[in-house]
Amino acid sequence: MSKSSDVTRRTAIRVAIAGMAAVGAGAARAPRQGAGDMERVDGIGGFFFRAKDPKKIAAWYQANLGITTVPDNYDNQPWRTAAGTTVFAPFKEDTKYFGDPRLQWMINFRVRDIDKMVAQLRKQGITVELDPEVYPNGRFARLADPEGNPIQLWQPGGKDRG
Repeated sequence: MSKSSDVTRRTAIRVAIAGMAAVGAGAARAPRQGAGDMERVDGIGGFFFRAKDPKKIAAWYQANLGITTVPDNYDNQPWRTAAGTTVFAPFKEDTKYFGDPRLQWMINFRVRDIDKMVAQLRKQGITVELDPEVYPNGRFARLADPEGNPIQLWQPGGKDRG
């Protein structure tokens, strides 16, 4: 298993835990936006960043801004925005999860059709790693922006409709 696949798998587990209650809550799908055949991002599936004390900063965000901390199981309710499931997850500042230690964040975008999105990106010459595994909460792919910032794509499915 490649290092990137291992990272994608760990993120999948985090997003899965954070989004399990979405199906039970009856999350509505956002209407498709845009014109033509271009595949578009549907929203943010997670925001990941470095922190000196991830548990403490997560608790601060929950206490002060109402952003629910990432649940530790599939039965607890995650933070939900009006658009759907979003994981808000601080990481230790020395994490290797984002790759380059100078990079402070990684974003996860929800997509409707990951295969179409991956094909579209590859057609533009962008390197995308599509995780072949289907997780309890959907499918994932990984790429980087032109500055090397890590981006993960998530097609919700299974126990989380996004």
